Amino acid sequence: MANDTETVAFDVIDGIAWVRFNRPDKRNAMSPTLNRAMMEVIDELEFRSDVAVLVLTGEGAAWTAGMDLKEYFRETEAEGLKGVRRSQRESYGWWRRLRWYQKPTIAMVNGWCFGGGYGPLFACDLAFAADEAKFGLSEINWGILPGGGATKVAVELLPFRKAMYHALLGEPIDGKTAAEWGLVTESVPLAQLKDRVIEVAKILRAKNPVALKATKDAIRRVGVMTYDEAEDYLVRAQEAANSFDNEGRKEGIRQFIDEKSYKPGLGAYDKDRTVL
Repeated sequence: MANDTETVAFDVIDGIAWVRFNRPDKRNAMSPTLNRAMMEVIDELEFRSDVAVLVLTGEGAAWTAGMDLKEYFRETEAEGLKGVRRSQRESYGWWRRLRWYQKPTIAMVNGWCFGGGYGPLFACDLAFAADEAKFGLSEINWGILPGGGATKVAVELLPFRKAMYHALLGEPIDGKTAAEWGLVTESVPLAQLKDRVIEVAKILRAKNPVALKATKDAIRRVGVMTYDEAEDYLVRAQEAANSFDNEGRKEGIRQFIDEKSYKPGLGAYDKDRTVL
């Protein structure tokens, strides 16, 4: 099992892979070691048949405080440009993999989420935060611009004035504010957070996995396309999805039209049942 329990831990329960940043004494700050371990873990889980949804969370009281300033910056910079570029590839690499992951992904932000933590936050398809969580682009407070893709994440997810305020002042916001601004999908009290994520994960688990993957990719792709480009892409994406799982689509239509066993506007068809 590709799992470095000193920096990343995971469990698979009822189709949900619970992946945890596992450096609670360091507020789960991301280090080169953690980044390498995370790549191994997501590789291990991506095509496992017992995994339908991946949840990324943090051990202890933090999600991740961002990059470990000592290990990620000072120690890698001591190796010169080679060390810096290697550490960048390792961190950006697993965030990029997570953005295009085969399975639906959920960030469960249970505590601090700062700086470089915005990379994996944006990489996850959905994000649920505790009201008590703290979000911040604190880089301005120690003399650099928000790195690790965090500036791009702020502009992608926040209105322009909110993004500018967030990046220039370096002040933390709580989970409720993060939800109001659009940084996360939803915020709930910490005591309810895991139950809410399980509820959403179960809904995702019931849906057609080929359609989920195609939809994930479409939402990320079409934002930078013109309408005509998006229209063409989506037609071809549907054709590609049909080639992978044409029977699933037909079964959903059959259950609706012939059996009248579900209503598409109110829930999903039973993907585990096919006509004999």
